[in-house]
Amino acid sequence: MNRQIAKLTIVFMTIFLILFSQLNLTQLIRANEYKSNPSNTRSISMTFTEPRGLMRTVDGEVIAETISTPGDLKRLRQYPFGNLYAHITGFISFEYGASGLERHYNSHLSGTEIGVRVQNASDLFLNRNRTANLELTLRHDVQLVARAALGTRSGAVVAINPKDGAILALWSNPSYDPNNFSSHDLNRVDNFRDDLLSDNQNPIRSKAYQESYPPGPIFSIITASAGLSSNILAKDRPIYPQVGYYVAPQTRSPITNVGGKTCGGVISEMLEESCNTGFAQMAISLGPTILVEQAEAFGFNSELAIGLPDITESFIHQPEFYEPNLSLLAQSGIGEGGVSATPLQMASVASAIANDGIFFSPRIINKITTNDGEVLKNYQPQILGRPITKSVSEELKAILLKSVERGTGQSVQTEGVKVGAKIGIVRVKNSTATHNWVIAFAPVTNPEVAVAVFVEEGGSEGVYTQGTDAGPIARAVIEASLRLPTSTVNEP
Repeated sequence: MNRQIAKLTIVFMTIFLILFSQLNLTQLIRANEYKSNPSNTRSISMTFTEPRGLMRTVDGEVIAETISTPGDLKRLRQYPFGNLYAHITGFISFEYGASGLERHYNSHLSGTEIGVRVQNASDLFLNRNRTANLELTLRHDVQLVARAALGTRSGAVVAINPKDGAILALWSNPSYDPNNFSSHDLNRVDNFRDDLLSDNQNPIRSKAYQESYPPGPIFSIITASAGLSSNILAKDRPIYPQVGYYVAPQTRSPITNVGGKTCGGVISEMLEESCNTGFAQMAISLGPTILVEQAEAFGFNSELAIGLPDITESFIHQPEFYEPNLSLLAQSGIGEGGVSATPLQMASVASAIANDGIFFSPRIINKITTNDGEVLKNYQPQILGRPITKSVSEELKAILLKSVERGTGQSVQTEGVKVGAKIGIVRVKNSTATHNWVIAFAPVTNPEVAVAVFVEEGGSEGVYTQGTDAGPIARAVIEASLRLPTSTVNEP
């Protein structure tokens, strides 16, 4: 009899252990799998009934928070600065789910992430309302200046600390107010979403990291990097002929210089004058393998995982594509011919050049903390690679400094600070308008900020060859990043 009781006890204990294990497996180990299932809306609806962590900038401004409200929906997600951080925080909606950091870090913010919920053994048996907060690398003062400087123009501004990859500003215009998505008035939410989706400027997508454009002449800094790194050229050779146009192999269509000007010379002279004909010839001399490998070393054809979802990769064709298409190789050498880049990518290129050729992964999260202040994770700088040597970096920095002092980059000149910059304009297909680009960094001797500015259809061909549209924007962001006395914020 005792033996039968013992056997029965073992059976019940085994069943209990199986059930207990399965419960914990479901609640803890498989929790993320269930939360990521698109059919599971509970984690989103919790936003309107349960506490949720906040987001703040590195200088302490709260940019996303949850407040208590009367009624059945007890919580309301709020974004105190409206459209200023919309493409970063994203939105969270009872009907339409979440985007941006709200989506990417939903389990942390809602407190359903195992690392947030369980910090010691006793937490397995207690139901605690723990949530996590996100501290971003963004500086509120720099973000404000980026928005004010770009103004009503369509485009994007990205600022990065070259020494660790921390993103200081990430602004795209047009933007939207994410408070309209989190509203408890569902008719208002529906109408707002319909208006956004019908807007042909697509303000719900960030031009800084979700859209890519032909980089045009600013890509020539990559072409120059490839030439200097491969020793196919040096600062005093070859000397490219002074010409107004260049006809590449396998085509009869000439590549011309902006404004029909004649240019050539050594690499420094061509970068200073943004000489398309010279860099098109250089791309042919380098060949497709060297050019593509250099672009990929800077991050092309791979996702720059900054901590946000839906990052668009910058693109250049593979070497084999160019063998029967040498005319497109020449165009690629000046950032056309199918090459496309996000402003985030070009800011990263400027950052690597500024930082002695060391390429830090750009990042937007500084740390994650619990709601009682305990640090769950500190995000450390990560080196992605070294696309160029220190000596090549120094050579390019010297050239780009001269470009600002006496070449096409003069509009980026900043009082009391030596700045390196490359200006470029790109013809918009089937239009007389141009896209305007600037990449810049400062101070040249010990860079603390690298900037990319993109102004979409910023002017007519030839009007902004000196960067008079995008250059002052870059200068304003540099001044704000370095906290110079000349920095001002003129809010609309």
